[in-house]
Amino acid sequence: MAASSLRAAAGALRRACGAWSPRLGRRLLCSPPMAGNAQTPAGAAREQDGRARAWEDAEQQAKKLKSSPDGEPHRKPPKRKIVLLMAYSGKGYHGMQRNIGSSQFKTIEDDLVSALVQSGCIPENHGEDMKKMSFQRCARTDKGVSAAGQVVSLKVWLIDDILEKINSHLPPHIRILGLKRVTGGFNSKNKCDARTYFYMLPTFAFAHKDHDVQDESYRLSAETLQRVNGLLSCYKGTHSFHNFTSQKGPREASARRYILDMFCEEPFVREGMEFAVIKVKGQSFMTHQIRKMVGLVVAIVKGYAPESVLERSWGEAKVDVPKAPGLGLVLERVHFEKYNQRFGNDGLHEPLDWTREEAGVTAFKEQHIYPTIISTERHERSMAQWLSTLPVHDFNATAHAAAGPGTKVPDPPGDSD
Repeated sequence: MAASSLRAAAGALRRACGAWSPRLGRRLLCSPPMAGNAQTPAGAAREQDGRARAWEDAEQQAKKLKSSPDGEPHRKPPKRKIVLLMAYSGKGYHGMQRNIGSSQFKTIEDDLVSALVQSGCIPENHGEDMKKMSFQRCARTDKGVSAAGQVVSLKVWLIDDILEKINSHLPPHIRILGLKRVTGGFNSKNKCDARTYFYMLPTFAFAHKDHDVQDESYRLSAETLQRVNGLLSCYKGTHSFHNFTSQKGPREASARRYILDMFCEEPFVREGMEFAVIKVKGQSFMTHQIRKMVGLVVAIVKGYAPESVLERSWGEAKVDVPKAPGLGLVLERVHFEKYNQRFGNDGLHEPLDWTREEAGVTAFKEQHIYPTIISTERHERSMAQWLSTLPVHDFNATAHAAAGPGTKVPDPPGDSD
């Protein structure tokens, strides 16, 4: 049907304009009249205009017929700025952020970008340069770290059934649980007010070194839990966390971070082993910061370090803070309070609160995150092996050594060691 219409249009074009010359093209429309067929200038102009319109109409019809089988022009779906709510188990991955040129270190973003391309959400060349889709992650999770509420922002083609198509190209341990439209200038990292992580660990991590029990029989007492929460609450507020990351000096402004809350929930038993979850909410965190915050509290509760090391770690002296395993760390939620106040009720955008997706987040944690942490701890005993390294740390010695030879560093009040 389309081919016959195209031939008819071409015939009309030849009858109206005469033969087409590839070299002269539309100049034939401006050729002077043949002898014996003289026309007035006005008549010649009208005939020339008529032929020009006939040519343009035929050309447009030909383009329309070529565009698609039914004659409708082919149009790409609209490209819009969105955010995706992601959940993933980080075991076996070298973190969230993609490392272009380091294919041997597989990341969560490698699988995500591949799924976006295969599903038709972004052009293939955008997969090589993520800046082309204005991609930004809310948090850069470390090696082995999981997430139940990661948020990324990017520009995509809003194809039909977009979530189903993306997930069909992702492994089961990476899921897209939600999608929302956002403002064109939205950046998930810069617009994020706070981030909430949790750290899941076996409670035998808090057993005192003098009667250390690293097996399934250990149960956390109410008194020990109370002490753990007392220590965790010391992190609240603004402190210099230069000792809780690398390549940060004690006087660097970027080392100062604000912690809104940190506490340990009531323990629970899974598959015969008792676990506890430590939750921490802060404006932002540096590399390894949370794992070292947990590691230092564990070292204190077990009796390897005095409580005064907390205050000392925020000072200028260098403290060798132990880093807990990455297995139990999970990005639970990200917060956009200021964005929601400004745009959440403007009638054009939805607030980024993910209430409707909460059931999917809980189901993913139960199916992929918790079982991975439990089974890995059982078989690889990452926490037990890390605990065995704590005796090599001498928290007092590292503080004195950092102060320089012959310099006495006074112990803060209440130092028990």
